[in-house]
Amino acid sequence: MTDTLTKVSFLNGDRISLREVQTSDVTDAYYQWMNSPEINRYLESRFYPHSKEDLRAFVSHIADDKNHVFLAMIHKYSHQHIGNIKLGPINWIHRHANIGLLIGEKDFWGQGLATEAIQLVVQYAFDTLNLHKLMAGCYADNSGSARAFQKAGFEIEGVRKSHFYHEGSFSDEILLGLVQTP
Repeated sequence: MTDTLTKVSFLNGDRISLREVQTSDVTDAYYQWMNSPEINRYLESRFYPHSKEDLRAFVSHIADDKNHVFLAMIHKYSHQHIGNIKLGPINWIHRHANIGLLIGEKDFWGQGLATEAIQLVVQYAFDTLNLHKLMAGCYADNSGSARAFQKAGFEIEGVRKSHFYHEGSFSDEILLGLVQTP
């Protein structure tokens, strides 16, 4: 596999489609997602305030990075941008990458849309990018995230004990992985 990243136009699922995040996606709603303590409860980005300018600069920077695929989750029926999913950093030599995601629109939580987005990215990563392994990590008490990855076929590979200081105490990190099968 060459290290040139094919740009993704659309990945279509039953209820969502995925497309590249664009600077025009940094709307008031996006800004609120990234600064909401409830929505960002389990994201490492929660420790820093975000301006629209900073968010647009991040989107612009990552769009040019051949080691990341940064996609907007678009709800197919409402055409609403409901969150993002990121594949990366991609290690082209060892053919593995991390997946992280955020559903910013709370009305869409608990509907299985994260699992659908993960499945679409898994298919793209394995079939188009020829990656061999995908990984994810989450706080132990973020059961929704762990469940979404497990429904998409990921297995728990391990636990890092007391890895995060979270809400006044230490929390374990659940490590999940999925290996491409022949």
